[in-house]
Amino acid sequence: MALSQAQRAAFDALLDEVLASLPQRWKHVLEEVRIVVDDLPSKAVLDSLGMHEDEAEELCGLHTGVPRTERGLDEGLDLDGLSFASEIELYRQGIILEAGGWDITAGSPQPDHAQREAVREQIRITLLHELGHELGLDEDDLGRLGYD
Repeated sequence: MALSQAQRAAFDALLDEVLASLPQRWKHVLEEVRIVVDDLPSKAVLDSLGMHEDEAEELCGLHTGVPRTERGLDEGLDLDGLSFASEIELYRQGIILEAGGWDITAGSPQPDHAQREAVREQIRITLLHELGHELGLDEDDLGRLGYD
């Protein structure tokens, strides 16, 4: 499923809505985490996770870096003191498929309202899941919280 520019723009607008709606405590965490959005994970990411290229659409997001609970005082800083210790990658295609997909027609590059809301909710779940990893939560913890 290749995404058009209009579909990417629609997804990114939903991500902006999710980011704006987060409580302030999450926004403080996000100030120290780089967020990267791609259609699919790179081959290098898939290789590092032991996944094959045909599994790329199964991945919605990924947290890389050192969780706050395991960081030293200077961990993640470069010589300028400006580097991020962690990064969250969000994958448009995985999130859209997890949300049930977008029924896109040639005449309408935008999802309908129900599909849009399903994708918006999946973006929120994925983002909070990856932020949970930033705070040191593991998959079991996140599952108990409903972010699996």
